[in-house]
Amino acid sequence: MKFCFIDSCIVIDYINAKLPLTQKQLDSCCFNSIVDMEVLVGANDKRDLNTINKKLSEFTSVDINQNILTLARALMNKYSLSHNMGIYDAIIAATCLVYELPLWTYNKKDFRFINGLELIDGC
Repeated sequence: MKFCFIDSCIVIDYINAKLPLTQKQLDSCCFNSIVDMEVLVGANDKRDLNTINKKLSEFTSVDINQNILTLARALMNKYSLSHNMGIYDAIIAATCLVYELPLWTYNKKDFRFINGLELIDGC
């Protein structure tokens, strides 16, 4: 099965029932702990946190390793000043590049300048 990496904006819309996903889409989407934490920070109370964690458990998580962090640092050096790239976006982009995964995001402007990164409209 081919996976795609989903950005936090997609996960948030799914959690808020603004974006229905089929079981096939859930099975083919993955994210890393950066997306996980970006989504968790939106919890307003323990009940909300439990709901978010339950929804997050429906996805596959991929590990962040030293290769990803090294590439993210290189992306920061290359794009932080010219494109205002932040740490989270650098790690997300590096994860996609290392695992050779397309990125499903609404925020294409944050990533479109990265060579070799495939941006998609859905999994």
